[in-house]
Amino acid sequence: MKAKFITIEGCDGSGKSTQKRLLLEYLKSRNIEAVDTREPGGTPEAEKIRELILDTSLIKMSGVTELLLYTASRVEHVQGLILPSLRAGKYVICDRFIDSTLAYQGYARGLGVDFIKTIFELTTPDCWPDATIFLDVPPQIAFMRKGGRDRDDRMENETLEFHQKVYQGFLNLKEKYKDRIISIDASGAKEQTSELIIKALIDRGVF
Repeated sequence: MKAKFITIEGCDGSGKSTQKRLLLEYLKSRNIEAVDTREPGGTPEAEKIRELILDTSLIKMSGVTELLLYTASRVEHVQGLILPSLRAGKYVICDRFIDSTLAYQGYARGLGVDFIKTIFELTTPDCWPDATIFLDVPPQIAFMRKGGRDRDDRMENETLEFHQKVYQGFLNLKEKYKDRIISIDASGAKEQTSELIIKALIDRGVF
């Protein structure tokens, strides 16, 4: 079985971390070796860049600077962890990847999807996910479910209007990339959501 690269996307508080954990547990139960990772981050170099991206004191950072930091972090992540793991026959399960950049910087920051796609394909060629799970939960509900925003996270501290633009960006992306993005209604219990994800991935032939 060829190893697959699976990403999990959604608004802050949509349950990505929980669903990633449950998916990893399922793969382990099937004796499928998988790597647990996240963006920004995943390698020591990328984690250092993550600290800078999320630093709440950097409130005047431009959207372009933000995009380039995410890109730099991703280059380290792809070259240092994702591609080596896939080549070794391991599945890679990642909390956020290119679709978050398209939604946050492309749509919400207004930098444009085509601009970001060009940078992504130039800096990390041939690294589109095999499948992407989009946890469909509006931001206002997502933040309520997680008990509020993380005050140490610069991106979470953006306005609700910003996060609504992010959500709309994800909705646009799921229509644009229907063959790759699997939209999951994540309004139910976490176990129910996990079952929907696993069934959808099986139906798509991901494993």
